[in-house]
Amino acid sequence: MPEVYRADHVGSLLRPADLHQARANCREGMLELHQLRAIEDAAILHVLERQQAAGVEIYTDGEFRRSGFQNDLIEAVEGYVETNDPAVVRVWQGPGGEPHEQGTRQVVGGKLRQLRRLTQYQATFMNAYAPGPFKITVPSPSQYPAISFQPGLTDRYYPTRSDLLWDIAEIIKAEISALLESGVPYVQIDAPRYSYYVDAKWREHLRELGEDPDQMFEEAVAADTYCLEGAQRPGATVALHICRGNNQSKWYAEGGYEAIAAKLFGTLPVDRFLLEYDTERAGTFEPLRHVPEDKMVVLGLISSKDSTLESRDYVLERIEESTAYVPLERLALSPQCGFASTVAGNLLTEEEQWRKLELVASISREVWGG
Repeated sequence: MPEVYRADHVGSLLRPADLHQARANCREGMLELHQLRAIEDAAILHVLERQQAAGVEIYTDGEFRRSGFQNDLIEAVEGYVETNDPAVVRVWQGPGGEPHEQGTRQVVGGKLRQLRRLTQYQATFMNAYAPGPFKITVPSPSQYPAISFQPGLTDRYYPTRSDLLWDIAEIIKAEISALLESGVPYVQIDAPRYSYYVDAKWREHLRELGEDPDQMFEEAVAADTYCLEGAQRPGATVALHICRGNNQSKWYAEGGYEAIAAKLFGTLPVDRFLLEYDTERAGTFEPLRHVPEDKMVVLGLISSKDSTLESRDYVLERIEESTAYVPLERLALSPQCGFASTVAGNLLTEEEQWRKLELVASISREVWGG
């Protein structure tokens, strides 16, 4: 049986100012890679101490070695190229005024060839220094056909988005297997693209690209299932996280889980689902009735986007409301997403971030004990 973690968090943490500066200096050739690594090491050791003090039950390195939650794969393979094609774009909404279009800067422009492991260095460091059980996150393969496929270029090497999906699934599957074989206690797939299939505007966008959103959803589930084949290990936890976009406190999708719940929750061979539930964009708890009895739900009731600290009573009421569909013993608590899915981070301070994680841990102790 996997361990039961009640006070969870998605993974990424706000990067401190000295780490931002060090990364910029390294890009500009003013700092050697080994010097950047030493600064990363010190920053990670500090946030491990802060997580321990906050009382969370699972540790991460804050994804401090990443330029973004999905970029380990992009940086570990050959075949990506720079692009300014406006066809490959996402529309972000939220703080900062009107909806903001942001183009993807890197797309697949060649046959992918893996050059190195995605997260080996991260996992090795955490194995050595984490003061307790820790997680390593990997992106879902379904993340990439949505943002890395440029018609007229990518299709010279991958005729369809499906072809690209399954080539990337092989890489992710191998990474998950290697992490678990090396003793990593908790592996999480981050899968924000599932929110495309519950949002009417993104479903229409997929149709405009000549894709069937329902077929893409079915194939995304199949690919994640494939990546997790054989992933179960005694005492290890495998999880899947879903959000609706998380970039400098902005979001790109909205809609409840109902349309995908039965297939997604009933099919994926994971131990727990980390689900966004901090705003009305995520809909109601009712779709949780589809979660099988052998799986846990981690309620993402604390916003990582908004600096305002949630009301303790409100969070407790929401947990109680969710028990109409999932019994309390199969629930846990976390923020709805990471605090810095991209290196820029969300619009709150580091201290506001820690207060939110302290609230997660405090409420978890009150509700479940420990």
